[in-house]
Amino acid sequence: QVRLVESGGGLVQAGGSLRLSCAGSGRIDSINSMGWYRQAPGNERELVAVITSRGMTNYADSVKGRFTISGDLGKVTVALQMTSLKPGDTAVYYCNLAYRRVVNVEGAYRDLEVWGQGTLVTVSS
Repeated sequence: QVRLVESGGGLVQAGGSLRLSCAGSGRIDSINSMGWYRQAPGNERELVAVITSRGMTNYADSVKGRFTISGDLGKVTVALQMTSLKPGDTAVYYCNLAYRRVVNVEGAYRDLEVWGQGTLVTVSS
């Protein structure tokens, strides 16, 4: 069973900083990407930032220049450094892992994904 455990959420004033961390465990044959998504009340879950196995990163326009994703995918860890936080960043943040599992000796595989339990980030004005 592949699992993700997140930490680092909390309450911060506008303009402040927080760092989220995520660590994975279980059988993972190879990783495609790890990332962070968020969901605010009444909204759909949206991408915040992602890092691929090749080290490429992608950010939502709303967080570019303020958030930085980093990771050691070989160790199944990813972090999100958030600065200049705004009340609009308030949401539950979820860690995501997209990985590959080999299913037979011929090398056939399945692409799978798993989500963390979520960590609440609250930014007060």
